[in-house]
Amino acid sequence: MKERWKLVIILAAFLLFYFLPVEKSRVQGALLEGFLMLQEYARLHVLLCLVPAFFIAGAIQNFISREAVLRYFGPKSNKVLAYSIASVSGAILAVCSCTVLPMFMGIYYAGAGLGVASTFLYSGPAINVLAILMTGRVLGLELGAARAIGAVVFSVVIGLGMALIFFRSERRRAEGTGVAGISAEPTRRNLGQNILYFAAMIAFLVFANWGKPKEPVGFFNAVFSFKWYLAAALLLATLLMVWRWFGSDERTAWVQSTWTFAKQILPLLLGGVFVAGFLLGRPGMNAGIIPHRFIAGLVGGNSVGANLVASVSGALMYFATLTEIPILQGLLGSGMGKGPALALLLSGPALSLPSMIVILRTVGARKTLAFIGLVVALSAIAGLVYGAL
Repeated sequence: MKERWKLVIILAAFLLFYFLPVEKSRVQGALLEGFLMLQEYARLHVLLCLVPAFFIAGAIQNFISREAVLRYFGPKSNKVLAYSIASVSGAILAVCSCTVLPMFMGIYYAGAGLGVASTFLYSGPAINVLAILMTGRVLGLELGAARAIGAVVFSVVIGLGMALIFFRSERRRAEGTGVAGISAEPTRRNLGQNILYFAAMIAFLVFANWGKPKEPVGFFNAVFSFKWYLAAALLLATLLMVWRWFGSDERTAWVQSTWTFAKQILPLLLGGVFVAGFLLGRPGMNAGIIPHRFIAGLVGGNSVGANLVASVSGALMYFATLTEIPILQGLLGSGMGKGPALALLLSGPALSLPSMIVILRTVGARKTLAFIGLVVALSAIAGLVYGAL
């Protein structure tokens, strides 16, 4: 089956390059836009977003015992506790749809249930406190509140939906990864030291990627002015903890796991970013092969089609943290309905074409399609309801 799909991909690639009208200025501009978006992604997101996320994922795989993951996030865990923690993770992490992927893979491979892992996958980029506050300030309190409520509710609904749809396969997976017989390997660290170690890495990820607020004063701006001092202190603290509390074999295993995640994810992400740039262009630009005016003309009013188009478009586009707000501001000024605007806000940050490719590689085609379908459908329904109020 895999060989058949490889043949299909090779044939599709051949036909694409054979018939692609590269002499057309629009196609040339779209190709250039793909490379520019790839360059922008590499400069802004790889070193400070993805690399720390790879190290966190490697640490999850090596230093959080499988027994603990199964007890708190596995198929037999306390569902209220598991989904509650996963659903608020975005408020802590404040990452984009691509940065959350290594951590999603880490907890999923460690034994977390598909439902809880899916809740974490959606909530990580969707429930971003700064983005929600900026939405309320720039686009209106009503839209900001709708985004906050929708994101929290959707994260749980999507997770429960994934767990229900794939109940049988998850039960078989649980039987193969049961807690019984699993014993954690002894380490040089106690629980408090492990918590400090992970907290330092996550805090570094948050502060290193802290965006500049539009307002020149206030708490978020104050944090932004000190972000590099905070990030440097946290990085130094992490390195000191690794040097003092970890053995050489543990450090080696951590680096190896980090490199494994990087090899699996980075090529797929970079390819996906280029394709997204070619199709839709960079956020705020109108140089992709699909003109923005074509999309803008389809999302006016509050019809089912307008909300569905907005939800699908948001799911395909790549939004770095906070970039969706000025884009929506421009689309609303061009006649976009408030319902489709909410649909895009709920699907866009949580999904992107690059992230879809990595999710496909991680959980398979059926589960990926189900996750995308739930995000797109729920976002469109929420937009339709919100627009009718």
